[in-house]
Amino acid sequence: MPPTHTGEEGGETAAPGVLRRLGEWCARHFVIVIVAWLVALVALQALNRSHGGTYSDDFSLPGVQSEQGLDVLKQHDPAAGGYGSQIVLHDGQKALTSLSSQMSTTVGDLQKLPHVLAVQNPLSGSSSSVGPLSSDGKTAYITVRFDVQPSTLGDDYLHGVDDAVQPLRSAGADVEYGGPLGELARPAADDRVSELIGFAVAIVVLLVGFGSVLAAGLPLLTALISVIGGLACLGLLAAAFTFATVSPTLATMIGLGVGIDYALFLITRHRQNLMDGKDPVRSAGQAAATSGRAVLVSGCTVIVALAGLSASGVSFIGKLGLAAAVTVVSAVLGALTLVPALLGLIGTRIDRYRVRRPVAEAEAEAAAAGTVSQGTWHRYAQRVERRPWRFLAAGVTAVVVLAIPVLSLQLGHIGDGADPTSFTDRRAYDLMTDAFGPGSNGPLTVVIDQTAVPSSQRDTLSSTAQKDLNAVAGAATVTPLTATQDGDVLIATVYSKKSPQSADTTDLTNRLVDDTLPDAVSGTDAKGYVTGTTAAQVDFRDIVASRLPLIIGVVVALSFLIILIVFRGLLVALKAAVLNVLSITASYGVVVAVFQWGWGGPALGVSGKVPIESYVPMMMFAIIFGLSMDYEIFLLSRVHEAWLRTGDAKASVAHALEITARVISCAALIMVSVFAAFIVSDNIVVKMLGLGLAVSVLIDATVVRLLMVPAVLTLLGRHAWWTPRPLDRILPHFDTEGEHQGAPGVRDAPADRAPGRAS
Repeated sequence: MPPTHTGEEGGETAAPGVLRRLGEWCARHFVIVIVAWLVALVALQALNRSHGGTYSDDFSLPGVQSEQGLDVLKQHDPAAGGYGSQIVLHDGQKALTSLSSQMSTTVGDLQKLPHVLAVQNPLSGSSSSVGPLSSDGKTAYITVRFDVQPSTLGDDYLHGVDDAVQPLRSAGADVEYGGPLGELARPAADDRVSELIGFAVAIVVLLVGFGSVLAAGLPLLTALISVIGGLACLGLLAAAFTFATVSPTLATMIGLGVGIDYALFLITRHRQNLMDGKDPVRSAGQAAATSGRAVLVSGCTVIVALAGLSASGVSFIGKLGLAAAVTVVSAVLGALTLVPALLGLIGTRIDRYRVRRPVAEAEAEAAAAGTVSQGTWHRYAQRVERRPWRFLAAGVTAVVVLAIPVLSLQLGHIGDGADPTSFTDRRAYDLMTDAFGPGSNGPLTVVIDQTAVPSSQRDTLSSTAQKDLNAVAGAATVTPLTATQDGDVLIATVYSKKSPQSADTTDLTNRLVDDTLPDAVSGTDAKGYVTGTTAAQVDFRDIVASRLPLIIGVVVALSFLIILIVFRGLLVALKAAVLNVLSITASYGVVVAVFQWGWGGPALGVSGKVPIESYVPMMMFAIIFGLSMDYEIFLLSRVHEAWLRTGDAKASVAHALEITARVISCAALIMVSVFAAFIVSDNIVVKMLGLGLAVSVLIDATVVRLLMVPAVLTLLGRHAWWTPRPLDRILPHFDTEGEHQGAPGVRDAPADRAPGRAS
């Protein structure tokens, strides 16, 4: 006979756990908790303003060939070995040669700026098809080389650059900044519009879902406070570590999404507890002991998934994961402390200001009257229970169709040509393309170190290398090899026929590195490298692509272990891993179709077709895999709870689906709206992440969580919770929803129930 259970939340004799005590204390001493949060928030904001760091996209890849080539240049020709950036000039009325004096003044003033190694005067050489002066003389570019990455110098540095180019602007020339200087000149990211859109949709969804103004406002308030605190902590960390410019936006997206979800789960339990007649303090404590445990497990899973990004070995990516994890931590802390405190403050008045009759109350009244709920989700749950194969097939079909575009996935770097025309780097890109061809925006610097080559062999080496470079496929122009002043290094520039973000340019770079240069220096002690910004981006892409399977394996394995430990079901954990991978693959397919294939890209403000930014799939996988566990754990906790109480595996799935589907749908719609709102950002990578995360959550909460998961659990039946006894003995025990606090009979479950039952 199955074990009895005195109530959903547990009996009176249950010993309160840590989370229960914490929730009750916060609800009882709500003034202390709320004041403590506000004081901490003000203190963190003050510290961040006075000691916080800045964000930049400066990152290095030690050991890659592009970095090695740059080191060779720095050693033998420091001026040529710095970080290059272009200042593009154009005059549609007259040739730039008429501005010789202004050009000389500008070049001289640029040379005086801090961190500048060398400045090339475009009028000192002859015009050519690749610059620095166009054949008609109306477009030119000044190449400035810095000893540090220009994008890290800060906005104030641009004042000096603006002053230096003022003579040219006063003479009527258009001046645009390309490359890293252009990135530095971009307007500061302002995501307030995205945040307001996401909040507006969330308010509507919560009002419809809860029917109460207070119940709808609590998740938004606590999520906002948690994110503000998390971003302040991130700013303080940025003073010691270099975080990418997209880090605060990414942290905001994740923090708002999980913060609203976590608060929503607790408030849902709390409202039902109040309807069951419990006092607010005890109700908040039980919500923390039950749904709060699911929040804690879910938050840990998200953090573990984000921490798995460090396995890439690329600090740039690892720190993106750390940035997102900071706001996840603050969201968990807010859900476990601030939410119970606000619930204690509101007391029984949570449903006082209504816009419609709360659904949960209607269900409670039906239960009190002795009737059985026959709502939409109840009927849907019964259909899934009767025809699990049909629902599973529908879900698999939808996921597979959406995933088809992944087969043509092209990783790369999104160039300046995809930016809005309001950006100076985009205008510089267009001027360069029109005057010198698309490849001029991403020159490849060829470096041949012939230090170990005898003088008698150097002429032959130079002649052979030049011949091989001239014959390389995909190159529009190759400049002559020239020796550094010490004669130990040969330097040439190769221009691709296509834009820097094109797959053809990536192929050209790899062709030079893997074939052309090794053949050119074969038989000698010389070494060849391809360096420059474009070459570094290709190296970065190749490293990320090679390590993506490792990241996927690490994240899936860690998440599998967490689910296994929490729910003591080997097949449940395996099912969670497989279905989450399928849903993420489907979201990849949508991103490829929109951005790489161009299906709707222009409508989102993307100019033309662009590759998928190399680190986006890796970031998406870690974030989505972690976030998907929110709904996975919330649903499985209810299934597991009903299974332990009744011993009826199939009925437990239907019961859990019925009572969680509305909350999961509401939470998912909020998270989708938060992520999708960031599509209006001017940053293409942010657009890509926003769309990918929104689509992923939508697929996960509908196709996966409402179709595939209940169908698979129904088909598995009692076997879903099976774990081999040897494995069960060595696994640590963790109680997600506190179901054992009030169910002492659970430990006496029949031996034929499931060997791996929780205890």
